[in-house]
Formats: sequence, structure tokens, C-alpha cells
Amino acid sequence: MAISQQLIEEIRVLSSFSLNSVQTGIKVHHDAEPQLVAATLRLFDKGLISARDGGYLTELGRETAEHIQLALTILSSEPALT
Repeated sequence: MAISQQLIEEIRVLSSFSLNSVQTGIKVHHDAEPQLVAATLRLFDKGLISARDGGYLTELGRETAEHIQLALTILSSEPALT
């Protein structure tokens, strides 16, 4: 599976959500980077966030963000010595 630039931008948006509280959302302003505005809209269309400009994670969005953040943590860690 190739990782497109669009997918990278969606991951970037999802990884910006705090998972510490379901009441913590984000707002992507209309003058933000155009690719982030577009990624946010795609995430809304996929049902992962509650508003076209960010809002809150949906249940599916939260589960997805948890997986993304775990993967980023694992991939960013130092390699284990064998």
C-alpha cells in the first residue's frame, strides 16, 4: 500500500488531536495550509471528525487516532538491540 501525500496530511491532522479528553477538539482555520484544510474536509467526509473544519473526533475517529499515535510512537522509538 503506497502512502499518498493526501494520506500523510490526514494522518497529520488526526495526530494533532489530544486523546486525553473527548472534549478537546481542534479548529483548522480557512487560512491554514490548503492541504490541511483539504485533509480536514476529507476526514469529515469519512466520518472521523465532527465538523468540516475540525471539531471533535467521532468514535471511529478516536479509534483511528489512537492507532495512528501508537504507530507513530513505535516508529519514532529507538530500535531494540538484538
